[in-house]
Amino acid sequence: MMDSLVWGPTELGLMYALMALGVYITFRILDFPDLTVDGSFTTGAGIAAYMITHGASPWIASIAAFGGGMAAGACTGLLHTKGKINGLLSGILMMIALYSINLRIMGRPNISLIKAETIFTGVAVLTIMPIIVIVIKLLLDVYLHTDQGLSLRATGDNARMIRSFGANTDHTKIIGISLSNGLVALSGALIAQQSGFADISMGIGMIVIGLASVIIGEAIFGARNVIRATLAVVLGSILYRIIVAIALRIEWLDTSDLKLITALIVIIALVFPSIRKHMKQKSSARKRSAQLLSQSSGSALTKGGASQ
Repeated sequence: MMDSLVWGPTELGLMYALMALGVYITFRILDFPDLTVDGSFTTGAGIAAYMITHGASPWIASIAAFGGGMAAGACTGLLHTKGKINGLLSGILMMIALYSINLRIMGRPNISLIKAETIFTGVAVLTIMPIIVIVIKLLLDVYLHTDQGLSLRATGDNARMIRSFGANTDHTKIIGISLSNGLVALSGALIAQQSGFADISMGIGMIVIGLASVIIGEAIFGARNVIRATLAVVLGSILYRIIVAIALRIEWLDTSDLKLITALIVIIALVFPSIRKHMKQKSSARKRSAQLLSQSSGSALTKGGASQ
């Protein structure tokens, strides 16, 4: 029971945390609606699976997967910045193109890794994944505090202002989208190695899962600064998996309802902060009204006493 509700979801959450960090870069830092994620996740899984089955080291294959994801993200960035195509449409176009590209990479719709040596061969997932996630999180924190990282954050906040200081926002956007999809692809490579296969359709819905992790993490753990925000995303990814595991325990829900559960979690996570803010505003308004009423009553009593 404990394994299925805590340890199992924690393993998955850690592997999907890298994908969530990638989504955080585009949606929160760059404010860019990148749907390339659904394709680049499979790209990473496909590259890693193909290379491993052809004798490559699983670590080299994972690094190559990261590079493949960066290339996919760079293409999306170029379509948007140089091709002047809408950001959302750029991601959709690249996602569609990646379906065929991924089939070319893999050579077939599914590659089995059951008998192949992977990163997790002879090693527990909970032994190695926390190290990988912590190292990448810290490297991302350091990068986002460099001049280029600060430029990336400023571009998402106000691209027009940062351009007025002579910064090349097109270049910054391409780097940010590339890094994001590199992390997504790396997550796909790790998931493929852990699950024992890479499938052409395994990336469907990844963007929603990534958003759920980001939103849940920020809503519960806060995002006052970059270091805290990236930690919140990692914890949000784990918490999301635990919530899904608990939800699937409900009798009238099946595993086929996973996408519906994900959508509902995202809706709740998006609506809850607005409801909480509205309730705080109403509470503040009531307090102000009570204070004004008490002040006016006091003034009236004072005037009444003076007149007597």
